[in-house]
Amino acid sequence: MFATADVPVVHHPAYCADLPDGHRFPMNKFRRVAELALAEGLVPDGRFHRPRPAPAEWVALAHDRAYVDQVFAADVPAPIAREIGFPMTESVALRGRCATGGTVLTGYLALDHGLACNTAGGSHHARWAHGAGFCVFNDVAVAIRVMQADGVIRRALVVDLDVHQGDGTADIFSADPDVFTFSMHSEKNYPVRKVPSSLDVGLADGLEDAVYLEALAEVLPGVLEAARPDIVFYNAGVDPFAGDKLGRLALSREGLRRRDEYVIGLVRQGGIPLAGVLGGGYSADIDELADRHLTLLRAAIAVQSGQAGRPG
Repeated sequence: MFATADVPVVHHPAYCADLPDGHRFPMNKFRRVAELALAEGLVPDGRFHRPRPAPAEWVALAHDRAYVDQVFAADVPAPIAREIGFPMTESVALRGRCATGGTVLTGYLALDHGLACNTAGGSHHARWAHGAGFCVFNDVAVAIRVMQADGVIRRALVVDLDVHQGDGTADIFSADPDVFTFSMHSEKNYPVRKVPSSLDVGLADGLEDAVYLEALAEVLPGVLEAARPDIVFYNAGVDPFAGDKLGRLALSREGLRRRDEYVIGLVRQGGIPLAGVLGGGYSADIDELADRHLTLLRAAIAVQSGQAGRPG
């Protein structure tokens, strides 16, 4: 059914936007993820798939056109820019467009190869009206809308395991029965006001590997059955890690690996394409954080090559 056993990897240099010195968002992680992926031999033939910046017509399938035009002009109202948390510069706007184009490309590559991964994406706090929480455009929502508009998919499932609830994705798809949104997150973490997903699983602070993986295994098979998706977009945020600056859960690095291999393995066992996006992760140690984010790509390769283990 699929063209090759490789796992295509999508990257664009513009994923790393210019931010003021001392900004708390670890923007340099995107550059380092790409560098480490190449150094570790995780990129087929050492070549990334490079996306084009998403045009306004794509982005407006999932966002208010007035907001889209403001971002493209780098002229977002100050209150919205504060809610996003980034200065709305041309560099930040281009990053949002490229990351969104990257997730669209990742979706199409997943249809061809069974699996594909973006080295950015997962901006799940951006809702229909505007961005929020370090998220300018909701790349996964745009990708689903583009693929629906092109007629290559009808139904989609978003599996969001970032530590924060996927409120923006839930908002955008709240009236669409063809898109199932599943978010498993820290209940007491950001955002304070959750937007109901198709299914939300809120977790208590400090949850460790065994209980987390058990909770996931209890619900994910039923989610796949209920969603009947043509494609799965997987937000593999690494902020559930115990050492993450903005997380309230306590997964180990091994727990993150087992989580990703379980999700990807279960989806692929059903013959469903999966597009993986990076999601959240926060640390002052960029090397550690980038290495943590590579868990997604390592897990995808392990599943594709038949080398993955299973959660206990």
